Amino acid sequence: MVQGSVYPERAMPTLPWLDAFAQRTVGPIARRWRSRLWLSQEFLARVSGLAITYQRLKEPDVQPTADRLRTALARQGLTDALVAESFALVREVAARLLDQRHFDVQVAGGYALLQGLVAEMHTGEGKTLTATLPACTAALAGLLVRIVTVNDYLATRDAELMGPIYRALGLSVGVIVHGLTPEARCQAYACDVTYCTNKELVFDYLKDRLAVGRQSTSIQRRLRKVASSDPGGGLLLRGLYYAIVDEADSVLVDEARTPLIIAGRGNDAEEQLVYGQALAVARQLRLGPEARIDVRARHVTLTEAGSARVAELTRQLGGVWRGRGRRAHLIEQALSALHLFELDKHYVVHDAKVQIVDEYTGRVMADRSWERGLHQMIEVKESCPLSDRQETLARISYQRFFRRYLRLSGMTGTAREVAGELWSVYRLGVATIPTHRSILRVALRDRVFDTSESRWAAVVQSVAQLHRRRQPVLIGTRSVAGSERLSRLLFEAGLPHRVLNARQDREEAEIVARAGEPGRITVATNMAGRGTDIHLGAGVTEGGGLHVLATERHDAGRIDRQLFGRCGRQGDPGSCQALLSLEDDLVATHGTWFGQWFAAQTLRWGWEGPSLRLMRRAQRAAERMHARMRRAVLKVDDQLESALAFAGRAE
Repeated sequence: MVQGSVYPERAMPTLPWLDAFAQRTVGPIARRWRSRLWLSQEFLARVSGLAITYQRLKEPDVQPTADRLRTALARQGLTDALVAESFALVREVAARLLDQRHFDVQVAGGYALLQGLVAEMHTGEGKTLTATLPACTAALAGLLVRIVTVNDYLATRDAELMGPIYRALGLSVGVIVHGLTPEARCQAYACDVTYCTNKELVFDYLKDRLAVGRQSTSIQRRLRKVASSDPGGGLLLRGLYYAIVDEADSVLVDEARTPLIIAGRGNDAEEQLVYGQALAVARQLRLGPEARIDVRARHVTLTEAGSARVAELTRQLGGVWRGRGRRAHLIEQALSALHLFELDKHYVVHDAKVQIVDEYTGRVMADRSWERGLHQMIEVKESCPLSDRQETLARISYQRFFRRYLRLSGMTGTAREVAGELWSVYRLGVATIPTHRSILRVALRDRVFDTSESRWAAVVQSVAQLHRRRQPVLIGTRSVAGSERLSRLLFEAGLPHRVLNARQDREEAEIVARAGEPGRITVATNMAGRGTDIHLGAGVTEGGGLHVLATERHDAGRIDRQLFGRCGRQGDPGSCQALLSLEDDLVATHGTWFGQWFAAQTLRWGWEGPSLRLMRRAQRAAERMHARMRRAVLKVDDQLESALAFAGRAE
């Protein structure tokens, strides 16, 4: 265990402008050097050479061998010789207990993780098993290891599947999911290896910061620990030692646009009336002359004419409507609720509660809410009971949080597109790991239709043809509304199917487990895009494997690649195709009007080339915009960190 601090974490010093400039200039060269010179064939040969030694190891000798390694690693550190021994031992234990022996490419991936890199491993290459190599090694060396994934289902599944390996080596394993009590969280975080989700981890860190208090010097932390009967000083995480981030591009890049906020509850009996008035006024405003809406940035601004109109409409209301700033804020939030946030796309209503849907995973984010009254505005819009208003107590972004880990690494199937950003923000190089078997996935030509209706009709027709051949189909949609619309069309066509979206998240394991059976039709949102392993049923391999059908492009091409990666895994056959429409949100938001018009004309002539180029350009525009938003969040973070450090305050 790292010594010298009650709550170990990395300090992020503010660089002088000259150092920052030099870092940006040399950064691309350093990233490429770091990404390539990370693994020697000597290390792989050493691990393979130890295989015979550990295969002869008798069952009662496994634990003493692990204890010997624990002592050596604590004394000598993570030297290549000891790491090779640890990897060989973990490999043998996995083969005995799970009948899964790490392939050489997984050993290479595990070594990359231990070196502080992002291991880019193709979908289906066994990242869950790969993570046990560095996790066991680091835990034996005394580091508290957090394996961070994107949802509760994957965290629980991975902890259960890999748990026997850790326990055989004398290591404890815990899991953090939503709804755990503080006592259960403390016990899970105290384990040698803890599986958790990114959101639960960051919110627990913010709770620790609040528990420590605003004046969080090392002396005060030590005094708090001495005064507390809890060995951890009443804290949950007890330090940021080593994190392995699964689906690293999703956690560290895609979700880095939005800071995470922990809030206390306020209440005001008059709020519902005020929110209702705001929505009524907002519905009377004209978009364009009186209110400008930027759909791309999800931002609303009142014009001068709009401000004057609002003042006129609210003149008789009094109260909070008398203040110009408060009046503008309420109306802008109301306009956002009306025009920027859609039911069954950005949120669902369940048990008379508005629940946010994560746009990257398609899952409901329980007990999460939008800030500054927006959540309550949407509740009034949907005629739901008004929840308590949230008052910000602490705030942090993923960028600022994960940079504080003493050791950080990640793994994903799609990292090369954001390799530069991973390096510039987190100093993480990307190591591309080859596949164990050749990829047999067949990518069919994308098709574009002029209307949404014609696209859905083509989807139903394609699914019907595949169903007659008894080939399983996974159909990906971007939203709950899209999945349910397609479900109605399939039902009308007499095609039996299952739907996996934010409304059926409790049935996820059972739906995914059967998605590869002959003739099975599965309609899913992004929930089936990451971490899900679809096993093929009897006879499916001979029939061409699983077919994945995308009905829309996502804002990032990496998410499309993740969806297509559900088929053609580990040498299995599979195929994929995208059926798109010029009326898709991506084109409407990020495409130009001329490009849309020209693409529509050429489609009538039977020429799809301009339409496909329009889709690619719109997707790249979305990626660039989101990158700018992440840079803006990081800039605000750096400014905030500097200000808080000067003031001596925590987040």
